[in-house]
Amino acid sequence: MDGHALMNGLGFFKRLLGNQTADGHRVEPQAALGARMLVVDDSPTICAVLGKMLHQDGYAVLKATGGAEAIELARRERPALIFLDVVMPGTNGFAVLRTLRHDPLTRDIPIVMISGNPQATEQFYLQRFGADDFMQKPFGRDEVYLRIGQLVRSGRLDGRLPTAPAAAEALPALAEELSADELADIPDIAMPDAEAAPRRVGTALLRVVPGIG
Repeated sequence: MDGHALMNGLGFFKRLLGNQTADGHRVEPQAALGARMLVVDDSPTICAVLGKMLHQDGYAVLKATGGAEAIELARRERPALIFLDVVMPGTNGFAVLRTLRHDPLTRDIPIVMISGNPQATEQFYLQRFGADDFMQKPFGRDEVYLRIGQLVRSGRLDGRLPTAPAAAEALPALAEELSADELADIPDIAMPDAEAAPRRVGTALLRVVPGIG
């Protein structure tokens, strides 16, 4: 094998495995700098934590604490990616997913479902309901970046250009314009709210979203 073919082969495996640092640590590909990410969760804490993670990687963050608000924001803003909680009062996450997948304006937006509810987790893996991926609470930034990286590699999200400026330079402040101390107070791990633990995803809820295509 000549040197040119060898380099091409190495390049293929590098793209397949993702970029790595010198010590072998995997670095996930990033979505386009400034890409709008919609976080939907009835917990302000989860919205703040996930919003902080996304902002630190250079994304613009939109937030919704209810299903109806999420649908309106998704239609109006056309985010690059939606992180959607399953268990919410009123319009639950599965119903939001169904609505978005049947709307021509939003049906192609990648959606990652999130939940700390064991029944919701099991139901997602059994039927998926048309979502792209799932994260179980609690989760950290590495898991968030992994999900984004997988969507970039699959072509569902546009990747970041190598010449893009550092995230901190491109997005110097959160949309809420939090102070440095307020930002530091936001945890680095997204934990389910304690009051949400008794909630259950009952069979009645699951029956309202059959057969999403």
